[in-house]
Amino acid sequence: MNIDEALIERIIREVVSQVVAEKAAGGGQNRFASGNNQNSMQSVNLGQIEQLVKNVASGDRQTSSGGQTSNAGGYHPEEPVHDVDIEEDITSREVKKRPLIDQPQDPEALERMMRLTTARIGVGCAGPRLKTQTLLTLRADHARARDAVMLDVHQDVIDNLKLFSVQTRCQDKNEFLTRPDLGRRLSEDGVQKVKDQCIEGPDVQLIVADGLSSTAINANIENVLPVLMDGLSAAGLRVGTPFFVRYGRVAVEDEIAELVGAKVVCIFVGERPGLGTAESMSAYLAYNAKIGMPEARRTVVSNIHKDGITAVEAGAYLTDLIQKILDKKASGVELQN
Repeated sequence: MNIDEALIERIIREVVSQVVAEKAAGGGQNRFASGNNQNSMQSVNLGQIEQLVKNVASGDRQTSSGGQTSNAGGYHPEEPVHDVDIEEDITSREVKKRPLIDQPQDPEALERMMRLTTARIGVGCAGPRLKTQTLLTLRADHARARDAVMLDVHQDVIDNLKLFSVQTRCQDKNEFLTRPDLGRRLSEDGVQKVKDQCIEGPDVQLIVADGLSSTAINANIENVLPVLMDGLSAAGLRVGTPFFVRYGRVAVEDEIAELVGAKVVCIFVGERPGLGTAESMSAYLAYNAKIGMPEARRTVVSNIHKDGITAVEAGAYLTDLIQKILDKKASGVELQN
């Protein structure tokens, strides 16, 4: 007889049901805890257990005495064994906002706090350990973060925005992760492509790069870029030809700014994903950017995602920010001063 995990679980349920039923019939005394070795199996003897195994394996679930179907302990074979909805996405925002603490002192206050943060609060525990749902959610979020780093930006996203593509000096994803310096410079082909296809001397040059989260670009860029381009055009600014950089780091914008002669350069990159979200995108802006310039000269707008600054809101804000940078002829720390 082949015994799989599901069958073992059913057998255990049957044995427990028998123990609970006989314990209730015996006035609630726990015979297993009596310490009497001779009576340790008195409640359910080996013969009964053997019969239960045969019954469960054969599917007839007839008890060893009386031949009636046993529903002791509330077990119903036609019902699924799972206590949770297996169709539900445990990483979804709605599920994560449900408190897992069994008896919170102030349920309404806990729910309010959970709605205001992506931090893992109100998850409860099972003894000294995490609850199963919490552990599974952590593992799922970790897997999602790994996918965000390792997968590529969807080609449909690039095509929908009519962006041409160039690549940095990184040859593959592994080199991109281990050699950040190569992700800051375009390949020779990339340099030539930018010279051939981009207009020269724009007020603003917009760039999209995968960075460390392709998921962030997939989730946000289609909503940000059109709003920003429309806003800049409405402000009377000359917008350069936007394009996509594969295996790009933030500082690649410096070389691009020099190549096209842009006054302001703005690059959208996917930020390193965490267990809170893998969809966070940032925009890094610089005035009169040069290769090797200090990072203090950059202005950054971060946390662009559905639980932070929404994509459409970011597009509108960036329009005003770029105009301010052009007016002040400064970015980064210099802009604040």
